[in-house]
Amino acid sequence: MGFVVAIDGPAASGKGTIAVRLGAAMGLPVLDTGLLYRAVGVAVAAAGGDLDDPAAAARAAAALRAADLDAPALRTGPAGEAASRVAVHAAVRAALIDFQRAFAARDGGAILDGRDIGTVITPDAPAKLFVTATPQVRAERRWRQLRDAQPALTYADVLEDILRRDARDSGRESAPLRMAADAVLLDTTDLGIDAAFDAARRIVEAARG
Repeated sequence: MGFVVAIDGPAASGKGTIAVRLGAAMGLPVLDTGLLYRAVGVAVAAAGGDLDDPAAAARAAAALRAADLDAPALRTGPAGEAASRVAVHAAVRAALIDFQRAFAARDGGAILDGRDIGTVITPDAPAKLFVTATPQVRAERRWRQLRDAQPALTYADVLEDILRRDARDSGRESAPLRMAADAVLLDTTDLGIDAAFDAARRIVEAARG
């Protein structure tokens, strides 16, 4: 296995953008593992299934293919909510572990971002970051991302969704969102994306050195 960077954190913390920028700077492939759960949730919903049904969600996870991650529908607010709901099912997480670990095992290394990368998927990763920000700042970021496509969406709606997802992700029994003991905390509350990326780059360079 090459050099692996594990980036965890809650929704809209900036971890995805940081991962993409690190990948470009380091020449490493990047996997947004949240897309896996979004794809499962979207698949269950499209089939008319119940997102809270572990069996239906596990079937969708087992059928997931890499090409499914390119669907534009995965980048919507409802897809994020669906992802958080199916992610609580242990069978779903188990079905997706091999997919994620195979990506991490690529020659030369890889960057993965999600919620259980440093704790479950690649616990031996040499570089681990836990990226976070206050719920209010994260809600503001997400609202600005979505408001053009969803003009009726309010900041209050997004904040409520962020808080609900935080509680669900942190409180689930299977692979809850938490900071790995050996991860470096990066709080982006008061950082623009350039400053956040620079801080992350320095953390990863220190680990690599």
